[in-house]
Amino acid sequence: MQENNFRVNPHSLKTSISRVETDKIVTRGYNQRDLIEKIRYSDMIYLLLKGRLPSPIEGKVFNHVLVSFCDHGVTPPSTQTARLVASSGSPINSAVAGALLSFGNKHAGAIEKAMDLYQSRINSLHMIDDSNIDNKQIARLAIDLYNEYVLGDKKIPGFGHRYHNVDPRASKLMELVIKEGFVGPHIKLALALEDLAYQKKGIRLNVDGANAAILSDLGFDPELGLGVFIIGRVPGIIAHIHEEKMDEEEFRRFCDLDDIEYYGR
Repeated sequence: MQENNFRVNPHSLKTSISRVETDKIVTRGYNQRDLIEKIRYSDMIYLLLKGRLPSPIEGKVFNHVLVSFCDHGVTPPSTQTARLVASSGSPINSAVAGALLSFGNKHAGAIEKAMDLYQSRINSLHMIDDSNIDNKQIARLAIDLYNEYVLGDKKIPGFGHRYHNVDPRASKLMELVIKEGFVGPHIKLALALEDLAYQKKGIRLNVDGANAAILSDLGFDPELGLGVFIIGRVPGIIAHIHEEKMDEEEFRRFCDLDDIEYYGR
């Protein structure tokens, strides 16, 4: 009989996030029983994503970021999609999935682009640590970005908004980080670029641009940008789904026949 050489690696799944034992869960080195009692939800998210607990100021600023993402009414495609799916009688998980699938290049895609932009420019200074970066260097980077994007007729990721002349979330976030003394090189770059773009073109930071700078100064990788946005936005999406199910008729009409213009043969 031919020997079966197929072997399953008993340790094929590896993780440094959590260890599950009988009657015990350890997350990033902390017993979850202790975490339940001692930290905020936003701190737990930070711990999971970054591998360590935030300092008091980091935790406070990260909480501001999550709250700022929570909801933007029924204006975004993701919220409209969630309500449309919910209207069909689908369960909440299907409606949430519909919302998540609506995130793309034009909706929620700017935060990673802005994080990439800020971090690549700050990294181009080749400084050993951020404390060596002075305001003159930041100003030169902002001028270079302005010339490249605004004068080059390219949209700056994280700037401008369809509904707001001044995004109230972005302005409040910048106000808070300045007040709390949490202004690193990426936030300085975003603010310097905003000064130029506003003076010349009337364009200001939006919530994605502000949070991209904040998350960059918190040390987050750009690939986590959309993930943080999703964590912040899902509660609002769930609220819209629940409202749709409770307050609206099932399978309601989102448009009338007269709203549809047919131009085919």
